[in-house]
Amino acid sequence: MAAPLGTLDRTPPPFFRQGPSALTKLTFCSALALFLMVADTRFKITQPVRTMVATILHPIERVLRVPVDAFNAVGDYAMGLQQALSNEAAARSALARQAERAARVEQLQRENEHLRALLDLRAALTVRSQPSEILYEAPDPFSRKVIIDRGSAQGIALASPVINEAGVLGQVTRVYPLSSEVTLLTDKDAAIPVLNTRTFSRSAAFGIATGSGLELRFLASNADVKVGDLLHTSGVDGVYPPGIAVATVTSVERKVDTGFAKVLLQPSAMPDGVRHVLVLEPIALQLPPRPDADASPPGLPTPAQASKGAPK
Repeated sequence: MAAPLGTLDRTPPPFFRQGPSALTKLTFCSALALFLMVADTRFKITQPVRTMVATILHPIERVLRVPVDAFNAVGDYAMGLQQALSNEAAARSALARQAERAARVEQLQRENEHLRALLDLRAALTVRSQPSEILYEAPDPFSRKVIIDRGSAQGIALASPVINEAGVLGQVTRVYPLSSEVTLLTDKDAAIPVLNTRTFSRSAAFGIATGSGLELRFLASNADVKVGDLLHTSGVDGVYPPGIAVATVTSVERKVDTGFAKVLLQPSAMPDGVRHVLVLEPIALQLPPRPDADASPPGLPTPAQASKGAPK
């Protein structure tokens, strides 16, 4: 049975009950905020509260700043590491240049004092060079070759010598547009003319099949060579500048039955662990061009003219 209409509760639910108006609340809050600002300015009443809140929140702030500080530290470390690597690369390149000059100075000075004073030789050719970086070793397990990050686009020429601060490393044997292949001196097919700095005798050093060092071949058993002799480039091949360290004699075995001596060498520049090198321009590219074979001195007929005027 339905209840009478007079007994129904007509009051609105709490959700729809109206309190003070919005304008009244805004006026009250604005007045309270103005009062607190004036009181804080004049009487500093909120200073203890502010101090207490800051003290309580300080540990929380420190904890929340840990990820930010860690991120900033990682960024600073990465930037510092990159800068350090750049400085190391520049320093190694400068060291390689200075070592290349120092390796040639003593040998050139001795030769200059004795030869240029007597024969009035012209000044030694200036060797042009450029720094390079070894990218990786060649995948061939039966050879000793490395790949550098300079090629024909950077002016690398075939047969260019490759050195570091210790001495000769090898020679460019294949040139690509943006990289080059360098055959190391310890490769079984490598060869380089050398000069004994003690006796000034010339010979040729060859790589060993094992790839562990060098040896002097076709050397007479009575040749004047001793353990500890230093071998430098002789410069007679038109490729390597003279006076750069190549190897040191480590073993001399004289065989009477064959008439030759077995001389083993230790390379001055060990290729393992080398990263930065110098690529020199071959001396042959810096020499003046040869005169034309058909050219004749002034006043004399050329070979072609002489052949035409010869009696038949």
